Amino acid sequence: MKAKFSLQDIEQIKHRGSELETVKNQLESFKNGFPFVNLIAPAIIDNGIKVFTDIEVETYISHYNDSKADNCCMKFVPASGAATRMFKMLHESYNLLCANNDNYKILFEKEGFDSFGNFIENINKFAFYKELKSVLNDNKFEIDELIKQNNYLPILDFLLHEKGLNYANMPKAMISFHKYNEDYRKAIVEHLIEGIQYSNNKGNVNIHFTLSPEHIFMVDELLAVDKLKFENNLKFCLSHSIQKASTDTIAVDMENNPFRDKDGKLVFRPAGHGALIENLNEIDADIIFIKNIDNVVPDRLKETTILYKKALAGYLLSVQEVVFDYIETLDNSCFSERIIADMAHFANTVLNIPLPNAWNDIEIIEKVDWLYGKFNRPIRICGMVKNEGEPGGGPFWIEKNEEQSLQIIESSQINMNSKKQKEIFSNSTHFNPVDLVCGVKDYEGNKFNLTDYVDKETGFISVKSKDGRDLKAQELPGLWNGAMADWITLFIEVPAITFNPVKVVNDLLRNTHQ
Repeated sequence: MKAKFSLQDIEQIKHRGSELETVKNQLESFKNGFPFVNLIAPAIIDNGIKVFTDIEVETYISHYNDSKADNCCMKFVPASGAATRMFKMLHESYNLLCANNDNYKILFEKEGFDSFGNFIENINKFAFYKELKSVLNDNKFEIDELIKQNNYLPILDFLLHEKGLNYANMPKAMISFHKYNEDYRKAIVEHLIEGIQYSNNKGNVNIHFTLSPEHIFMVDELLAVDKLKFENNLKFCLSHSIQKASTDTIAVDMENNPFRDKDGKLVFRPAGHGALIENLNEIDADIIFIKNIDNVVPDRLKETTILYKKALAGYLLSVQEVVFDYIETLDNSCFSERIIADMAHFANTVLNIPLPNAWNDIEIIEKVDWLYGKFNRPIRICGMVKNEGEPGGGPFWIEKNEEQSLQIIESSQINMNSKKQKEIFSNSTHFNPVDLVCGVKDYEGNKFNLTDYVDKETGFISVKSKDGRDLKAQELPGLWNGAMADWITLFIEVPAITFNPVKVVNDLLRNTHQ
């Protein structure tokens, strides 16, 4: 039975900036599910993943440095949402203490809470220790005495909640990540410092953050002060956007009927980072660097990251120059059989775009049309690190509609009940650290409409809850998964030191964050 929408429902949908047909399609996806991808093979070195030589790194860095003045560069940092997962263990510890009359022994007796002991033992090593100690002192507590007395409840209370640092409700952008002598630096400020080195156009450092509406004021307030510390002969050009309500997806109950709140209104939920393709689409820049908010390191370790960011950008420009020349040649009909053969070889060997099986038998005009369609697309250069057990997506060859392509694939997109698909997944050698450099304009300098290159058949469904009732939520194709599925995609191996995410609070105790 198809869902029926009232006039009030339709008005609510329109008010959000969405379309009724889009919502109906979302309901169909709940009923039918999303198809699994068809993995052909993992992308590995010399079969989908390129490794730069030292000379190539230097060459591409030089090319980027020489060309940077002619290209508008922008750093794009998804920084939305609260650091809920980061402090999940501490929040659970707080709840346990409250439920057990502040009996600290429960934390060391309960399975899975050994990380709490590690947190307390090393608490003075965290960059936020100074802030926490100060707020506790303001409230007549001495942190050292609390630890001696095994009185951990005030420590967690003032770290996590609104009476103190409120870290459980802060975005990762506003968490103090690194210490510098007596000072400390928030994650978002580390992105400013890093951006100076490669997102700098003639003294203007261009960085765009995606933020949640409730965090905009605090982030702007911080950056207004902190950017002044580093604006020596340069200017930070900072901007932000929020995930659009029009990209939210409708929620359904467990029978796939539209989920309604206590007032009878339809419930919509944010559709994941894939919705940020809309934000990315509105950025006017020639080269866009994409990096997650939690993947930053202290100054002493930034050099390799900066070198490879420039190398990836230089490689993008080198590839783009050839692609643009070829497209212009095709546009002007200045081609021959030999030139078409050169283009096909470049598409196959450099861009990793397999030629159709009947390539040698089709007419030249068909070859021209095929090449033009394959060349005239956005380009993304994706850094890949060797897989060392981190959860998340990786680079694979997949087949869809009788065409093979390189894609970043998450485990949720794979049919793990298939022995063959599971084996291909387990043979993957590299991991996606979200280290992208994107070219989003065509050879005439016009912006591509990035929403034209989304695979709308990708996404996933999860079970959540609201008001004590279960619901199903639907996420759009991930930003670097289905949302960029039809881009020219090139994978480059980058050093592991360039990937240092902070998923849980104790990750900040790793040497790369000390």
